[in-house]
Amino acid sequence: MEPVRTCVGCRARASRSSLIRVAVQNGELVFDERAVLPGRGAWLHPTVECLQAAQRRRAFARALRVPVTFGFPQASDVRNVERHSPRNKG
Repeated sequence: MEPVRTCVGCRARASRSSLIRVAVQNGELVFDERAVLPGRGAWLHPTVECLQAAQRRRAFARALRVPVTFGFPQASDVRNVERHSPRNKG
């Protein structure tokens, strides 16, 4: 049985292999494509809609327990999200 996670953008449950993990590294949010970075992680569908919903709802700050002021430079270009396909173990 494959692990199930909840997308912080749309709040839908999905298999771990279909989501991408977001974690904190060096004071900013990064896509953790291999799901191996230490610490808390937030799971997200690799779509622009889920990313925008998560940012609008401030879901990353809540899920990762970090201040809202943390930057997310990888998500500044929305096309960048769809390029990050889930490659995590699962």
